[in-house]
Amino acid sequence: MTSRRSIELFGCSIALLLVICVPSRHLLAQGPLPDAPVPSVEPAPPVQFTPQSEIREHKFWDRENWAWFAASAALSGADFAVTRANLQSGGRELNPVVRVFGRSTPGLAVNFAGETAGVIGLSYFFHKTGHHRLERVVSMVNIGASAGAVSYGLAHRR
Repeated sequence: MTSRRSIELFGCSIALLLVICVPSRHLLAQGPLPDAPVPSVEPAPPVQFTPQSEIREHKFWDRENWAWFAASAALSGADFAVTRANLQSGGRELNPVVRVFGRSTPGLAVNFAGETAGVIGLSYFFHKTGHHRLERVVSMVNIGASAGAVSYGLAHRR
């Protein structure tokens, strides 16, 4: 009974839509109205690009990079310690890349040392190609990921 009523309501709404929209041919018309003014088009002035002065050339091993790399290495070390403790107490590694190295303590140490070296290497690549903001962002992302892994590992200790 309710399905028949639904079909009737649907049919009525389609009929109402057709009654409203079909007679109004202006809904389908394109272009300006005949008495509307035609806008005049003026050429835009040329765009001039100026280099950003806030991002200036700096040495790769400046104080800020030292701080970012030290924080990244410290959190990678903390991630190593928490992961190793969890694996030794019967936990399992959730990261499939680290799982390959996580069968032994030296393999796990090589993984986290390689992670830190990769962060420094990618930052150096961005520095040499002139992408100085990305140079810093690489360390920031690694710090965030390592901090998340450490906090997850501490929260799910066995």
